[in-house]
Amino acid sequence: MANYAGVIVDISLEKLDRVFDYKIPAHLEEVVHPGVPVWIPFGMGNRRIKGFVVSLSDTCDYEECRVKEIIGICEGVIPVEGHLIELAAWMREKYGCTMNQAMKTVIPVKNKVKEQTKVLISLNTDKKIVENYINDNKRCKARIRVLQILTLKGTLEKEKLLEKAATTAATLKELQEAGLIILQSETIYRLPKIAREEKKNITLNKEQQTILDTFQSAYTQGICENYLIHGVTGSGKTEVYMGMLETVLKAGKQAIVLIPEIALTFQTVMRFYGRFGERVSVMHSKMSAGERYDQMERAKKGEISVMIGPRSAVFTPFSNLGMIIIDEEHEGSYKSETTPKYHAREVAKKRCEMSGASLVLGSATPSIETYFKASCGELKLLKLPNRIGDSRLAAVQVVDLRKELKEGNRSVISRTLRTQMQNALDKNQQIMLFLNRRGHTGFISCRSCGHVLKCPHCDVSLTLHRDNKMRCHYCGYEQPNVKNCPECGSPYIGGFRAGTQAIEEVVKKEFPQARILRMDMDTTRKKGSYEAILESFAKKEADILIGTQMIVKGHDFPDVTLVGVLLADLSLHTSDYMAAERTFQLLTQAVGRAGRGKVPGNAVIQTYQPEHYAVQSAASQNYESFYELEIAYRDLMSYPPMSGMLAMLLQAEDEALLETEAEKIKTSILEMEIPLLRVTGPTPAVISKLSDIYRRVIYLKHEDTKELYKVREMIDEAVKCEKIRKEIRVEFDENPLYAY
Repeated sequence: MANYAGVIVDISLEKLDRVFDYKIPAHLEEVVHPGVPVWIPFGMGNRRIKGFVVSLSDTCDYEECRVKEIIGICEGVIPVEGHLIELAAWMREKYGCTMNQAMKTVIPVKNKVKEQTKVLISLNTDKKIVENYINDNKRCKARIRVLQILTLKGTLEKEKLLEKAATTAATLKELQEAGLIILQSETIYRLPKIAREEKKNITLNKEQQTILDTFQSAYTQGICENYLIHGVTGSGKTEVYMGMLETVLKAGKQAIVLIPEIALTFQTVMRFYGRFGERVSVMHSKMSAGERYDQMERAKKGEISVMIGPRSAVFTPFSNLGMIIIDEEHEGSYKSETTPKYHAREVAKKRCEMSGASLVLGSATPSIETYFKASCGELKLLKLPNRIGDSRLAAVQVVDLRKELKEGNRSVISRTLRTQMQNALDKNQQIMLFLNRRGHTGFISCRSCGHVLKCPHCDVSLTLHRDNKMRCHYCGYEQPNVKNCPECGSPYIGGFRAGTQAIEEVVKKEFPQARILRMDMDTTRKKGSYEAILESFAKKEADILIGTQMIVKGHDFPDVTLVGVLLADLSLHTSDYMAAERTFQLLTQAVGRAGRGKVPGNAVIQTYQPEHYAVQSAASQNYESFYELEIAYRDLMSYPPMSGMLAMLLQAEDEALLETEAEKIKTSILEMEIPLLRVTGPTPAVISKLSDIYRRVIYLKHEDTKELYKVREMIDEAVKCEKIRKEIRVEFDENPLYAY
């Protein structure tokens, strides 16, 4: 049992105060744990105040005689802060961050955002006393005007009253001191603008109703399970979510709905708001700090019942949480790229366990990890194999760009796609063109035969660096760049680079009569720009929408009959083990945007590797066939979920010191002699130098993640020594989604 507890005494949203050490009395050892509210003696006078336990320890930095004892446990309902602190403590252990980092992530810090308030003024006595006062003070014209206005209007805001009465605050003070009026302060919430979709009476089909009945039957019996809804694009998952939400809200509970992109809020929030009205709120990064803070306050006070937002919404301070829904659960944006590098899916599962709530994951293309857990029974698998109504999955054509090049077409638009685009425009139908790209891509591919240069040890593509060498970012293998394809000898070999702006220029030249919208990071920087672009396209104010990943996730445009995927290879050969999974998901989601209305849809996938199983499975929209091949590959290469992986990013200003210490750390790991532990690296990171900081990475793999945690703890202790701590920075990332 731990002897000491770290207690935080001020968790107001103004700031997160420092942690104080307290001795745990013997009779409380069994009940004191992170998150528990306790009474403690504080300050010189030992005044009794409330604090929250954030950590436990066997040792203390102070003399035992100076450490005060915890008085007792705060009885009654544990406030939501206690649950969130307990969650932060779990995150510290799970993700290898500090308690301070976890607390700042979990507790919504106010960051000097001022509350907005309004002052309401009303009479504090009956009209007879007011009349007598007016008769006795006829020379006090301003006071009389105020009293007459309040007698007539009732309660008014301070500013409006002063304007109507043409007076100052001094007049109000005189009347308040006389006991004639009362001033009350009221918080004004900065509410995000939410468009409301007209409520529709929708009848669920048999498959949807079966899933809802399964959920309701368990939930009404107090059984909270973890579910995976695997439904094809357009199968009506959102309607099932809303049916589940209705069940949870009727039980007096609250719910969180996570969505992967801000762009999804336009349609998703409209639908939820149309169904549940003012009980719904939303949070996303384009909102002001004040707006985000106010939504958290409303949630804490129980003024809303449903919060919709990206991964950070998982920390919404609901005190009576009944369910968390994660839509498009496969999305990479649910994983934080900053410390703590948490995954919202894992945090949501833990929070549901703590709250006795249900977890619902949904996707047309579940992550390999999630589907693996469902196949092992950790999640209850529920399927929606068909689209709702009369719509059918789009007919998909795969175009071989190698053939296009050989036949003289060097345009980014294939002849097949060009023909289908013209047909759609002639029929006044809408088109979406998707550029399958995530940031910088540097793999090397032959445009003649499609050959991609890969690491012989890790089966991931090599990345071209500025020193003209190609490297693997998992094991450090490198080789010189090549001028000709080693497979066919063609000189048409090089790195892929493309952008939506260049695509827009090509499309304008090919189809000058078409109205075009572009949606990417450049066109969505301003607040409200996402909604404006999507609303414009929904109103058919444009014929063609060109964009990156944000346009193919979850949107429902019934007039879109054609989707073109311009370069499938841009995500197929990124230098990490999840490249095929991401490509399959993106392609399947993209073609799923077509034909969601009454008119059948078509999709064209352009690629230099039409035979790749990710492309073939996406074209046939067959998840099971892709999963079987991909899970076999993961098993063969010992990649997650078949094996745990831990990335260790080392950073320093001195490159020589970094390389020396990185090798020492690797040696220390090997000296632990953990059976079956695989260690690769250290190797230069994808970006080996950033802002004058050099970066190296070590990868660890083991079937038992607990063994990886042992290594992390050992390294954590090692870097705390005075020499290294100041000059070497170490970050950990469990099961990283992208190569470092």
